[in-house]
Amino acid sequence: MVRRAAFAALVMSVVIVVTGGAVRLTASGLGCTTWPRCTGDSLTPTPEMGFHGIVEFTNRMLTYVLSAAVGWAILAARCHRPWRRGLTKLGWAQFWLVMSNAVLGGITVLTGLNPYTVALHMIAAMALVWVALLMWERSKEGDGPSKLAVARPIHQLSYVLVTVIGLLVAAGTLVTGAGHHPGTPKDNKIVPRIPIDYDRLAQFHADFAMVSVGMAIAAIFVFAAVKAPQPARARAKELLAILLLQGVLGFVQYFTDAPELMVGLHMLLAALTWIAALRIPLALRTREDDASAAPLPVQAPQAASV
Repeated sequence: MVRRAAFAALVMSVVIVVTGGAVRLTASGLGCTTWPRCTGDSLTPTPEMGFHGIVEFTNRMLTYVLSAAVGWAILAARCHRPWRRGLTKLGWAQFWLVMSNAVLGGITVLTGLNPYTVALHMIAAMALVWVALLMWERSKEGDGPSKLAVARPIHQLSYVLVTVIGLLVAAGTLVTGAGHHPGTPKDNKIVPRIPIDYDRLAQFHADFAMVSVGMAIAAIFVFAAVKAPQPARARAKELLAILLLQGVLGFVQYFTDAPELMVGLHMLLAALTWIAALRIPLALRTREDDASAAPLPVQAPQAASV
């Protein structure tokens, strides 16, 4: 039950990344003109707001679906016997990330889609993906202390790889902030953009992608050399495959003037790349059941004294 609930929360955390991107790509970022209401007088979009209002409001409503999935994960962890205290904390961490990101989304609307708040909105969504993934992976393990399955420098290498992938995602948000899709119709000139040349930011992003590919290849060879656990080696190969696919998509996207469908797929793959990277260090350690939490043995009843 806990594993299914944690997986549902993880899936919804990825869905909210994609639907948030759809809001921007359909130029519906200001479909609802204010927050937390859709207009100053209405909680829901009015007919005059048309398609853009429906898209923005639908994304807001999906936050409740996400919250329900997170709530299920919290209850499942809390009701598990024995109580999974660590998983419950991860569930609550997801809840507060959802709430804070909802507020950040409101700030994004109230500031007229400021590109820096849009970037923070995306990074906060990726933080939610991180915690949701951690809860799902931990739900398949015990609650005992973790033990490294490789030498510590190898484990640290995996964290360097995660850091590089995180910087790659952050660089992508900067490209978005200076790119072709500000989140409103193209004739709307009031939405601010990051005042850095788009081509330079795109090249900076591509450079990070090259470094990421190189790090993934290095991890594959290092894991093979030290005979790392098979799951870790498989996950490193998965990360490389997603990075290569993402790189091809990124280049095609750049030279075709960033069509909306390709950008949306690029965002989905960004979330999957982040997940693939985060799963690698988790495969380089083991976590058994906590002996201190084991139930006490049942003692045979004592004979009553006469």
